[in-house]
Amino acid sequence: MTDVTTLSARLAEFAVATAAELPQRIADDSRDRLIDTVGISIAARDTEPVQAAVALAREWGGNPQATLLGFADRVPAPTAALVNGTAAHALDFDDTHLPSILHPSASAVPAALAAAEVADVDGRTLLAAVAAGNEIAIRLGNAADDPELGNNVFFERGIHATSLCGAIGSAAAAAVALGLDAATTRHALGIAASMGSGILEANRNGGSVKRVHCGWAAHAGVTAAQFARQGITAPDTVLEGRFGFFQAFTGLHPIDEGFMAGLGEEWELDKCFIKPYPTNVFTHTGIDAAMLLSKRGIDIDSIERIDLSVPMSVTRTIAEPREAKLRPQSPYHAQFSGPLTFAMAWRGGSGLGLYLDDFTQEALDDPFVRTLSEKVHYVRDEEVESLYPERLPTIARVHMADGSVIEERVMANLGTALRPIQPEQVQLKFDLNVRALGEQRAGALRDAITGLDGAASVRSVFSGLDFAESNSAA
Repeated sequence: MTDVTTLSARLAEFAVATAAELPQRIADDSRDRLIDTVGISIAARDTEPVQAAVALAREWGGNPQATLLGFADRVPAPTAALVNGTAAHALDFDDTHLPSILHPSASAVPAALAAAEVADVDGRTLLAAVAAGNEIAIRLGNAADDPELGNNVFFERGIHATSLCGAIGSAAAAAVALGLDAATTRHALGIAASMGSGILEANRNGGSVKRVHCGWAAHAGVTAAQFARQGITAPDTVLEGRFGFFQAFTGLHPIDEGFMAGLGEEWELDKCFIKPYPTNVFTHTGIDAAMLLSKRGIDIDSIERIDLSVPMSVTRTIAEPREAKLRPQSPYHAQFSGPLTFAMAWRGGSGLGLYLDDFTQEALDDPFVRTLSEKVHYVRDEEVESLYPERLPTIARVHMADGSVIEERVMANLGTALRPIQPEQVQLKFDLNVRALGEQRAGALRDAITGLDGAASVRSVFSGLDFAESNSAA
């Protein structure tokens, strides 16, 4: 008999309740995340990981159930989730939650969309699926926050929580879209707990595998929900048990259940923000500081050294190994370099400050960028440390040859509650991301997603979008 007090049972009850009664504010939030995620996926379609995923999907073939965003193909639902999730995360442009440092929508949205097309549910159900999946993934990530450590345990262990927790969130999203009851949803979450994976070493030393992580999480979530519907089961204590999820991946046992507080009444989604820049989130306040410093007209030849104070635990992602960050393997890997993104933002970019167009090999070889980035060093600051991980601040101190020091402080990310991103900035991001579709198709895509709350059929909405003529990869 199911123990309704276990964590997976409580999360399943929340998912089903969200489907039954979705607050309008959260529905609107989910619509915005759909718009953002779909736009990013379109922008990523010509990247190597997405091309590889599409080629694999075409090789596999199968039942034409769900849309590949930006392509004419329709494929089985788990395959669509794999390709679209890969696209959603391939540019490192996806939304971010603090303090879990998760990118939930890149897996939850593709899983929800694929399952919603299979079940042919209405748009409101799709929005509920996105909301439930995102909230569950975020809360699982929050559970591993360790104030004494000053870091998230998943991150400390080199585990990509976005992918690991995203698999379970994606299972919740798919379960809602498929209309599963609470007991079956619980099994879906438990099955997905055996499927999640993701190692973060690529952030430091290169490789393209990280760009597939959210695709695999979405694929796992859809597959887990389908397995549960077919009768595969999971243990009640899959999350908190002695050999459960948290013990296995974090070593935290027993787990502090504080991450469940207020579930269904308070939404962690409120702390999840749309990214303004296509770079690792740890670089964003540094980018802003560089743009502020650039406006001062400083002669970079007179700069002896630039000290950036960021939370020291994030330097393992954006500053180490130093040579790899100063000479990245590719423009994509430059998106994870604190010194390079700082120098590129100082020089000046496009879009919202830095955009995808700015990340070219030519830009990385620019003498200005190379000279300035080599002057960047990272130093500890206690004020900065005290704000992490609720915030990801940067204090920049520019040491001049004459002995003077010029300082800029950016203490919160653009897009968070402390520095809200403006609607016109979000609109510009979407417009830039989907411009390859042409004005007519881009407008039709935005209108379709904007109108989802009143749509009777998700399948008809997405199957009716014409990507074929603008599909450069087909």
